[in-house]
Amino acid sequence: MCPGWPDGLTRVRSAVWLDDLAREAVHALKYQGWQRIAEPMAATMTRLEPLRSEHVLVPVPLSPRRLRTRGYNQAEMLARALSRLTDLPCRTDLLQRVRETGTQTALAPEARRANIAGAFIGRDVAGTRLVLVDDVLTTGATLAESAEALLEAGAACVEAITFARARVPIE
Repeated sequence: MCPGWPDGLTRVRSAVWLDDLAREAVHALKYQGWQRIAEPMAATMTRLEPLRSEHVLVPVPLSPRRLRTRGYNQAEMLARALSRLTDLPCRTDLLQRVRETGTQTALAPEARRANIAGAFIGRDVAGTRLVLVDDVLTTGATLAESAEALLEAGAACVEAITFARARVPIE
């Protein structure tokens, strides 16, 4: 666990480093509409812990405006593909983004935390063991804030997996 992360976010794993090839795959899914690439990306994630039978997959939600613009949520595409590959349930109704946030890509770690603070609310997840799913881990600000919302909603445990991890220090 990293300092500043909620105590209940017990583990975060990524399938690959965000090198040139992984960046191309992420950008193809996220910005170029290549939704079919989610399946092979998810296949690389299937070996990651904590994908066990008692877990429920929860994709990190986009803001309504970004969802309308993009037409789909890349994290949801990955979570649904993982669900098909692992037979774990995927629930898109347990975490909601309740406010618009600016893009995180050009922000420093402290600014990312401030940008995303209070952006999510969890639904009633009492006693549930959850795995957040997202495309890229950079500083962990989005995963930490998402996990905090789910823990406040009663989650027993929140872990996270991403397709790629950026090679920057996680603070």
